[in-house]
Amino acid sequence: MGGAAAAPRGKRPAGVPAPDAEESRTLRGENRVEDALADAVVTAVQNTGGYGGAVYLRSRDRRSLVLCVMSGVPRSLLKPWWRIPVSGTLPMCEAFRSGETLYLPDDRATMLRFPQFTAALPYSFAHAYHPVRVGGETVGVLAVLHSSAQEPAGEREVREALRLAGLDMEERLAGFARGLPGRTDADALSYGIEYDDQPVSVRLPTPPAQAVAVGMIEWDLDSDRWSGDDDALELLGVSREEFDGTMAAVEVRVTPDDLYELRAARREAEDTGQIRGRHFRVLDESQDDSETVHYRPVELWGHVVRAGDTERLLVGALVDVAGGVTAAEAAERLPDGLFSLDQDGRVIYANRRCQDLLGCDLERLLGHHPWQVLTWLRDPAYEDRYRAAMLTQQPVSYLVHDPDGVWLGFVLYPGAHGLTGRVFRTAAPAGAEPGRPLTPAAEQPAVPPTGLVTTARAGALYHVVQMASVLTESVTVQDVCRAVSEQLLPAFGAQEVALYTVRDGRMYLLWEDGYPQHFLDPFEGVPLEAELPGVHALTARLPLFFESPEELVGAYPRLALDPMTSWAFLPLIASGHAIGSCILGWNTAHRFTAEERSALTALAGLAAQAMERARLYDAESAVARGLQEGLLPHRLPAIDRLRITARYLPGTKGMDIGGDWYDVIRTGSGVALVIGDVEGHSVGAAAVMGQLRSAVHAFAASGRPPQEVITHTNQLLVELETDVFATCCYIELDPATGHARAVRAGHPPPLLRRPDGSTESLELAGGVLLGVQSDADYPVTELTLEPGSVLALYTDGLVEVPGSDIATGIDTVRMCLGVSRTDSMEELADRMLGAARRAEDRPDDVALLLTAYDAAEPR
Repeated sequence: MGGAAAAPRGKRPAGVPAPDAEESRTLRGENRVEDALADAVVTAVQNTGGYGGAVYLRSRDRRSLVLCVMSGVPRSLLKPWWRIPVSGTLPMCEAFRSGETLYLPDDRATMLRFPQFTAALPYSFAHAYHPVRVGGETVGVLAVLHSSAQEPAGEREVREALRLAGLDMEERLAGFARGLPGRTDADALSYGIEYDDQPVSVRLPTPPAQAVAVGMIEWDLDSDRWSGDDDALELLGVSREEFDGTMAAVEVRVTPDDLYELRAARREAEDTGQIRGRHFRVLDESQDDSETVHYRPVELWGHVVRAGDTERLLVGALVDVAGGVTAAEAAERLPDGLFSLDQDGRVIYANRRCQDLLGCDLERLLGHHPWQVLTWLRDPAYEDRYRAAMLTQQPVSYLVHDPDGVWLGFVLYPGAHGLTGRVFRTAAPAGAEPGRPLTPAAEQPAVPPTGLVTTARAGALYHVVQMASVLTESVTVQDVCRAVSEQLLPAFGAQEVALYTVRDGRMYLLWEDGYPQHFLDPFEGVPLEAELPGVHALTARLPLFFESPEELVGAYPRLALDPMTSWAFLPLIASGHAIGSCILGWNTAHRFTAEERSALTALAGLAAQAMERARLYDAESAVARGLQEGLLPHRLPAIDRLRITARYLPGTKGMDIGGDWYDVIRTGSGVALVIGDVEGHSVGAAAVMGQLRSAVHAFAASGRPPQEVITHTNQLLVELETDVFATCCYIELDPATGHARAVRAGHPPPLLRRPDGSTESLELAGGVLLGVQSDADYPVTELTLEPGSVLALYTDGLVEVPGSDIATGIDTVRMCLGVSRTDSMEELADRMLGAARRAEDRPDDVALLLTAYDAAEPR
């Protein structure tokens, strides 16, 4: 849990990423989607009477919801949920999929509907979720958190406030979308509203604190040049010789979590002509401890003045707010220890009595979690008390037995920006245990009984529960690997993971995250006799833990080391069979407690069982997909004056195969364009699909008119007595004239793009589904295609979106057809299938048949 190694003054330490080029550009004022949401999130929290809020946006591949903006909630507490699958059984996922507001008033309601969520956050708080829409399409979810014990508003008021907040966000996002590069008026506004970065933390408004040290600065807003007096440079932690006056030199001194505040400070200066108390943290390297990173909170104040006709200069003050004079004087007079933690649980203040009781001075505590500095506070139960206080926004109390045998009472009082704690000596009540809730009898009179809570969760055990629930929903091997990576890294603070599998007596990489490029290449295909810790963990079937590079090199002198500092090598054993190995790495010294070793070993067992199950699924799924693809055309015929292409995407749920098909058939009157869909997903549905495709092909090739082709096909399906139905759209086109005759049997309407780019949904006359009624009538609709037209036939899997009606889906695909280029049918097909291809949860198959009528001279 320690920080990265300190770097020379003016340099960002290893492990603390510097802003990339894109980040630097945004600091200069360029728009980003999180900037469009930041103020709206703060407003939503305030208007709903909450203490925290967040916005998730869909990822680029549409498989995940990614935490974009958060406010009032500790960043560290939400780290396991920075990226979650859209299909997950979590409240934010449910709100996104359903498109409806979700309100959970307490932990009981959460347990009933989302037991996985409660397993990971077993605290009582109220939370509500509202879908964020743009242009009628859901692009994300707004979440707000309330104290369940002190609910300021009822459910109706919260829902109404969320509705208004959603409208505000839609307006802001629509404005952002219109400004995207390459945007055209015909584009859907929701296109491009996506996120795949780390979350941005936005502070709720707070009264500024008076400070001890003040430095004067000047910031040229036009050239982004900084200058400051000696006090200001001291606060930034750089000498005058090292500071080159560039914005980059300032950025490297600011914690990545607070880079947004620096951007917001610049915008505030440009919009209002002043900056009032913008709060961010800067690297503090004044301490003797050179192995960890410390941050000191500062505030920026100032106003803009004109230097010449055009130059804008911000003249202001950089203020040290590590402790306020008045507050510190009052705290020193208290008989008890008093300390303050920031939102992520790091110490930002402790009075002298607190330092005495804890046996640690302020300089050692400042910028650290208490349980990180004081080894006797490292029981996970104590850290859990901090979580309970921050998420319930209710006081929490507990007992601690220090190394000298003294019983200490702790009381935590939370707020939106952190918490204040009180520590005092106390006599241990009968049966007292460290970490247990403090009873009223053990409390000093100043502590109200209402400040007691009894909710507890011990250590890393709940990560096992969470992993088990997530792995039950992982289907493929890639799903399992992704779940292991997304759960283990944030849960245990690791920075890298590698998953290996055994095949033919050798180890092969399945998944890696966090490793230097090509570092793992030499280990690919190593035999099980290799002198490597990952191999030995598997062959010995025992986990290996190394808390320092010296330990690892001592055991494996020839092993090439990556930049990590601690490692865990876990065997993957399922039903007695060796499956592979899981390797985790930490970039700082990591102590593996007995509880954590047990939890990691248990998680490796769960992952192995899930991986073995997924292997079987992948093998059987490959056979089923091969059968289905064999029933579709291997190649479409080349037709003069027509450019034709087709696409097929299988569903993502289960191993059953579907009944979507397409075909292009030469007839006596031209060419038949056919698409159909047999209901259900099974081998039986695929067999019926094969029979129908063969029947349509035979009837069409024999020269029968469209109405007879569909009528005879319908009669055949009725006679087969399969108890399944099918839809079909059949269009016979004469390439010489563009004249077409179309028949539709319960199928979605084709789409037509005219040469001028306008589009329409062709509402063809149609009959009932195939297989319903033997004497059903199927009328014919005649139409003529103009040269340069494009005709799109598709199955309903392309246009059906959970939480939306099919008409909206058809309209979205129609708009995509209208704004896309048509010089390449292949590129057009890929674009039209883009959203479906990226969807992680695709319950139905998708088929698409595109035909461009060029009316050129015969080839």
